[in-house]
Amino acid sequence: MKRRTPMKKLIWIAIVTTILLVTFNPFVIIPAGHRGVVVNLGAVSDKVLQEGFHLRTPILQNIQIIDVRMQKEEVSTGAASKDLQELKTTIALNYHLGVGTVNQLYQKVGMDYKNRVIDPAVQEAVKAATAKYTAEEVVTKRQIVRDDMKRIITERLAREFILVDEVSITDFDFSESFNKAIEAKVTAEQLALQAKNVLEQKKFEADQTITTARAEAEKIRIQAESISKQGGQSYVQLKAIEKWDGKLPIQMIPNATVPFLDLNQIKPDVNQNKKEERI
Repeated sequence: MKRRTPMKKLIWIAIVTTILLVTFNPFVIIPAGHRGVVVNLGAVSDKVLQEGFHLRTPILQNIQIIDVRMQKEEVSTGAASKDLQELKTTIALNYHLGVGTVNQLYQKVGMDYKNRVIDPAVQEAVKAATAKYTAEEVVTKRQIVRDDMKRIITERLAREFILVDEVSITDFDFSESFNKAIEAKVTAEQLALQAKNVLEQKKFEADQTITTARAEAEKIRIQAESISKQGGQSYVQLKAIEKWDGKLPIQMIPNATVPFLDLNQIKPDVNQNKKEERI
């Protein structure tokens, strides 16, 4: 029996130790992408635990583990443009918490920072940015509007130890009356463009007609000069030659003339006539 007593004591010591470790848990492991805020009896410490294994003082210390990886928040909100057009939009915000200032965030804002800080900051930025542009400019200058929103959100959240990575505008949704007005404007612009194209086509055709007429007039002028120099008969013969199909008439009608033959220019061959007489 005496030999078993030390063994029983060791077993009891191990049991008690296990219970104490489970109950008070003096160990803490900070996962990757997280930081640990040390709270001493309710007071936030300046010390921030990095990733890995750490020891804490049971009962006296509590470790609040906070995610410092990039996170995404979508906020839907309404606003008004410079020309008082109502619009609705959804902003997608990528952000992360400052790794060295999570203790201050936890102390001043708490873990509900999305509802307390991020959502109001985004809503304020949307209203402030869209108020500087008309409804049409909000669409046509979308990148500039986004940059204004990002600047306002970044400045506002930086004061609360939240760092902005990216801001995106998913869409703008205007009132039904404004959408109808835009549709009517687009239709009018399309009709105006179509009318302009028709006018340009008619102008082109008119220019072509004028060019053709000028060429024909120049041709007539040249022909007129030729007529005045060579006489009218030459011009008449030229026109007749242009229309002649190259065939001579088969039958000769009395008193008819053979086309294009100038009898005055035909000279009889005297030698030929003499040969015919001798024969």
